[in-house]
Amino acid sequence: MAYEAGSGTSAVADQFVKPDLSRVLSVHDFEAIAAKTLNPKAWAFISSAATDLYTKTRNASTYCKITLRPRILRDVSSVDLSTQLLGHKLRVPIFASPTAMAAVVHPEGEKAVGRAVKASGMAHCISMSASFPLKDIVEDIHSHSVAVPHDTPIFLQFYVNKDRVLSEALLKQAKEFGATAVFLTVDAASTGKREADERVRISEKLASPASGVTATNDSKGGGLGRSLGSFIDNSVTWDDIKWIRQHAPGLKLVLKGIQTAEDAVMAMDAGVDGILISNHGGRTLDTAPASILVLLELHRHCPQIFERLDVMVDGGITRGTDIFKALCLGAKAVGLGRSTLYGLNYGYEGVVKLLEILRDELEATMKICGVTTVDQLHAGYLNTLEVDHAISTAFPRLGSLDLNIHDLSHY
Repeated sequence: MAYEAGSGTSAVADQFVKPDLSRVLSVHDFEAIAAKTLNPKAWAFISSAATDLYTKTRNASTYCKITLRPRILRDVSSVDLSTQLLGHKLRVPIFASPTAMAAVVHPEGEKAVGRAVKASGMAHCISMSASFPLKDIVEDIHSHSVAVPHDTPIFLQFYVNKDRVLSEALLKQAKEFGATAVFLTVDAASTGKREADERVRISEKLASPASGVTATNDSKGGGLGRSLGSFIDNSVTWDDIKWIRQHAPGLKLVLKGIQTAEDAVMAMDAGVDGILISNHGGRTLDTAPASILVLLELHRHCPQIFERLDVMVDGGITRGTDIFKALCLGAKAVGLGRSTLYGLNYGYEGVVKLLEILRDELEATMKICGVTTVDQLHAGYLNTLEVDHAISTAFPRLGSLDLNIHDLSHY
């Protein structure tokens, strides 16, 4: 059963009865229902993206341009979806990407998402602009009982605060509360112009405990994202990686927001543990490349990265086939951002259902393509001819040019 997305206005919400969860069959169903039932500000905030929404749209639409090459007559009676990510075993190669202020969707916000992630055998990257203190979210995850006990990796999204002392304190808390990795967000030196979010005024107090920022209206509009991002230090450079390492000893470091092969190579040479290919869901810079195209760019121009780093990707993933394609191109796992919030419209049970849908779709794709474990996946299961022309050729050929990390920073 499919639903057409509505405007998200209160008038539409009043006329639309949220279907029983058992009738929801896809991520697209969850999104369409959220559009018709969330309050106007919640829908504007989570669904909005930068300016004309090209990057947001292409994040999703580019996946369908990559086609599958199924193999037949293989024993696929038993399929194992597990993988290793940043030293942790996941039952499914999925993690919850950080999403700010999840409580605007449901009162339990990040706590419900965290519990659902635990129940599903995945990992949770908690937003620095979460609705609850990091400690409360982590405790809620740990206290949630599951049928089969397993590791639930907890990562912390990290923006450098203009007040470095506050950032140092947060890094210390992250380790104390059990986070094992810090995801430094590097694709938001400036907040994107999200016009749908700006048009709907903030009508209640919305604050993030971790950043200490309270959202407010101003002459530019009611942009929740812009207001919450006012604390971010946009002077951060590659030199700050050493400073983060110093104040987060023992934690793995991931750069979230890699969008070019050049920066991926620089990240590798800088000694980080992983990279997350991301354009912030199209929320910061419109006409930036679709995330899956950047993953393909790395696969073509600098494949050595996949041996040295854990590479992840998020943005536009709505089907199990999308996950399969990302894994074939070298990703260790994929992140889900908006889709978890669409599921959260139904609370904890909604997020569990959404993750179950994607897990089932991924397993079915693997069986039909003739593979039984994630480590069997490779680019031979894909036909990328329809998007190959869109891969940048600007990347310098490191094998033939005498370049180093400093050269790349200005290339």
